[in-house]
Amino acid sequence: MSLLSIRDLRVRFHNRARDAVSGVSLDIGRGEIVGLVGESGSGKTVTAMSVAGLLPRKRCDCSGTILLEGTELLHADRRTLRGVQGRSIGVVFQDPLSCMDPLMKVGAQVEETLLLHTDYSKAERRRLALEALAAVELPDPERVYASWPHELSGGMRQRACIAAAVVIRPTLLLLDEPTTALDVTVQAQILSLLKKLNRESGISMLFISHNLGVIRKLCTRAAVMQEGVIVEDGDTERVFRHPTHPYTRRLIDAIPTRDGRRRSA
Repeated sequence: MSLLSIRDLRVRFHNRARDAVSGVSLDIGRGEIVGLVGESGSGKTVTAMSVAGLLPRKRCDCSGTILLEGTELLHADRRTLRGVQGRSIGVVFQDPLSCMDPLMKVGAQVEETLLLHTDYSKAERRRLALEALAAVELPDPERVYASWPHELSGGMRQRACIAAAVVIRPTLLLLDEPTTALDVTVQAQILSLLKKLNRESGISMLFISHNLGVIRKLCTRAAVMQEGVIVEDGDTERVFRHPTHPYTRRLIDAIPTRDGRRRSA
């Protein structure tokens, strides 16, 4: 049985003429890292936000089913969603600075899900937050814990966001373009960190990107989206080496090589 099972997901915003997501079906197994790749506007983020329960329901119509460990999420009431958000599902967004409260110190933000979902003491929350900051390989967790978001570099803020998302040990981590705003060196460090978290904690991940090269480095399976539809889904190396859809081949050809020439699968 899959950890996450999406079946025939359809989402249309009231101000749009066509579906943002048109019949998407996708499974994520326990401990699996699945990449969802496609250009901007292809429906990747809408799919992830549907799973996270973050769709603006008054502004869109949706149908289909989303099951997380047997719990239906797409049509769940707010109480059910609040119980899942943060505890079972962690979310990491593209821009950590815009996602962090500039008026809250980093430690308080890492502790937030613990405060909402547990009855741990203040001392226990602090201990777990420091452990999470250390687990994402931030130097001097005590200093980071006491820092304001603007005092950290972009890469450090993204690590802090990951720490906040995993501190309560969710079963699923949704990552929406988490490395796009980072330079290549820091990007590689974040990808390595995510592999380590997956290996050591068994957390499942849905990693969203427009870059198939990044997906290849991290994910065991890749699903390719175009205009709200998954056009290809399979083992990452198989998708990369033997793409069956023309759009996938175009994405692969767009990956730059060191000598600047087009890449061949």
